[in-house]
Amino acid sequence: MGVFLLFKRHRTYSSTNNTRYRMRNFVFKILVGGDGAVGKTTLLRKFVDGTFDASSIATVGVDFFIKQVMYENIGNCTLQIWDLGGQERFRHLLEAFIMGAKGALLLFDLTTMPKIDHILNWVNIVRMHDLDLPILLVGTKLDLEEFIAVDDESAKSIKNTFHMIDYIKTSSKTGINIEKVFDVMVEELMKKHKY
Repeated sequence: MGVFLLFKRHRTYSSTNNTRYRMRNFVFKILVGGDGAVGKTTLLRKFVDGTFDASSIATVGVDFFIKQVMYENIGNCTLQIWDLGGQERFRHLLEAFIMGAKGALLLFDLTTMPKIDHILNWVNIVRMHDLDLPILLVGTKLDLEEFIAVDDESAKSIKNTFHMIDYIKTSSKTGINIEKVFDVMVEELMKKHKY
């Protein structure tokens, strides 16, 4: 199990009442789900410690990461990120780890058309205890341009069908939009929970 704790980024969060957020500490539990081999662990390692390893081993059950991010107009955000293993044989273990989540990232591989029943299954898993849990749809492996099989319209249709907050395409190899994924999620959580 990999636990990483880094103090590294500074981001600006715009608010009409900036002083309300100064020097506050926030803790957000964020789930990361998706089928096996879509790049969940690779994306998390890129976000947490800046590394890229295309040969990550499959997560068995659940893995856990922590990253602290300082947002200038909010304060310190501790992101507890729970990497839910994608293999179906471990899904029965996930219920215990989902309780208390504030948001979820649902990842799919842009080089393979996602199966709607798989997406529905993951939505049901992460929303097991909170039917309004904010979910961000994340397409991975954007760097494999010549193999992209999912167009933006199809992905946005999935986002809308399952009432997700947004859709973002990423590449763990190049780092494109990795930080944006978490910035969008934190912004949504700040709005939803009225911090």
